[in-house]
Amino acid sequence: MCNSIKTISKVSNGELSICKNCNVYHLEYNNIYFEFTVKQYEQFKNYLLNIEPDYWEDRYADADLKRKIPIPSLQSNLVLMFNRQEISELKYLFCNSYSVFETYLKVEDIDAMVILN
Repeated sequence: MCNSIKTISKVSNGELSICKNCNVYHLEYNNIYFEFTVKQYEQFKNYLLNIEPDYWEDRYADADLKRKIPIPSLQSNLVLMFNRQEISELKYLFCNSYSVFETYLKVEDIDAMVILN
């Protein structure tokens, strides 16, 4: 188990961190947990940043699915499904450094219907 973990970035549904001793990245998001080597981290990041939510939402437009954006795994019978907001949060985790003083609540962090009067 890693004992020198530093948080890299954080959102309301998860966080990305790294163990300074063994250079293993830890991604905790909703009920999913990953450990990445440096190479796996870079591959996942590149894949994630190239996902086009519009394509997947159009492709599965007629499907009665809450989450329409797939991320395949090496296990052939396991595909992780996400919605647009979740993909945005994951991209944010991989593209932003975390600072306690820079974490502000954004409109997309609010998981409720907003009615402007």
